[in-house]
Amino acid sequence: MQHLVRAAILVLGAASLGGCAVVTVAGAATSLAVTAGSLAVDAAVGTVKITGAAAGLAVDAVLPSNEEK
Repeated sequence: MQHLVRAAILVLGAASLGGCAVVTVAGAATSLAVTAGSLAVDAAVGTVKITGAAAGLAVDAVLPSNEEK
């Protein structure tokens, strides 16, 4: 009888560990996707900043300055 109880505990323990591994892998995949999305947003913001700075320089080059020389 004790052997059956021990075997049942081992089987249940092994089954629960399998579930933990699935959750861990799913969590890692989600973390990786969020990190990639965050990097994409950072790249887009950087591109907009550079484009805005270039547009500002172009406008400054074309329009006359209001400062007296």
